[in-house]
Amino acid sequence: MAANGHHSSTVSRLLLGAQRLALSVLLLAAPATGSAQTAREFGVEGMALLRDSSLVGGAVYGGLRVTHRMRVALTGALGGGDGGLGARGELAGHFLLSPGLKHGMGLYGGGGLALEQQGDTRGYLELIIGAETNPGAASGWILEAGFGGGVRLALGWRARWFPK
Repeated sequence: MAANGHHSSTVSRLLLGAQRLALSVLLLAAPATGSAQTAREFGVEGMALLRDSSLVGGAVYGGLRVTHRMRVALTGALGGGDGGLGARGELAGHFLLSPGLKHGMGLYGGGGLALEQQGDTRGYLELIIGAETNPGAASGWILEAGFGGGVRLALGWRARWFPK
């Protein structure tokens, strides 16, 4: 009985944390109103962490282009694997090689911090390399690979809002 109560409490904490992180991402990526001079991004992705207790699931993403070539990104993922239900939050900085490209493939690299809950809570430093279609256009696909708490792979889509 106590084990079921502990499992239910862990799942409830994970879901509440995932909801808060998703709300933060949505607020971060909401289209700018007024005189904002920052490009904003919102996306969804499938993510896999490959390691001894893998985690596979979905994620929401929000980003702000703080300069022409620099982006700050927040990602929240929820999934499952060998270690049970898990959640992961990431805060990363990206350096964009072709930020204004309206057609074609742009590359970026970056790094940041990840916090993960799957059985216990762990923090990681992460390194990321990614490719995105049409980084200077209203939307595009992304493919990312990284390392931080295991090999991290992501495939997704992002919408972008640029200042007028």
